[in-house]
Amino acid sequence: MEMKKMLTVKTRLITYSLLMLAGMCCISSHAEAEESRVLVSAVGKVSVRPDMAEFAVVVKSDAKTSEKAASETADKYRSVQNALRTAGVAPEDATSATYTVSPRWEWDQSLGRSVLKGYTARHTIMVKVRNLGSIGKAIDASVQGGADEVQNISFSSSRYESLRQQALAAAVENAHRDAEIMAKAAGGHLGQLQEAVINEQPQRVRPYQDVMAMKAAPEAAPTEIAPSEQEIAVTVSTRWRFIGASSR
Repeated sequence: MEMKKMLTVKTRLITYSLLMLAGMCCISSHAEAEESRVLVSAVGKVSVRPDMAEFAVVVKSDAKTSEKAASETADKYRSVQNALRTAGVAPEDATSATYTVSPRWEWDQSLGRSVLKGYTARHTIMVKVRNLGSIGKAIDASVQGGADEVQNISFSSSRYESLRQQALAAAVENAHRDAEIMAKAAGGHLGQLQEAVINEQPQRVRPYQDVMAMKAAPEAAPTEIAPSEQEIAVTVSTRWRFIGASSR
């Protein structure tokens, strides 16, 4: 009987201790939740004039057999690569992006079904031009070398990473300034930075134009392309402590 009473007392003490601990946790969480904060998102931007370019060159052939289509496309590929070397484009800056050999089907109205008409081989080369002044020369060389299409000309900067860091610093400065204004308008002042997160999109190259490239005549004027100034933008989300007038 005495042992049973002792167990009952111990059980009550444990239950009471657990309730006290739960109460303390609730008070701590509640107090933390009541701490005032200032949340600000801001953007930092840096303008840049591109100094590099990239474009796609497509060579393709249609033939009755897949072997012949592939062979003719291979000849065009070698011719374009040789022309690019002459224009000063290094082999590592003219690499294969895609290569396909696929059947060509056409609908035959009289038969009421699709009929195999042959095969198409298509090879896409991504060409990078590290000196923007040579972009027109590289495009012309591709066309004269036998390219069927020149597509998706885009521009970028060799200084992208350093410029991105400048944009990031500007974003944080803008967030700090806006947070101070908000805190002052609310009758208090800004405390320490508690959190900062970069909401950054991957670098995106801006397409300039799509060109269906025709064979250039020897007397044709050289291609000239002048890209516009671009912008690198970084967005940050920040959280600051807000110190009210009563907390000073």
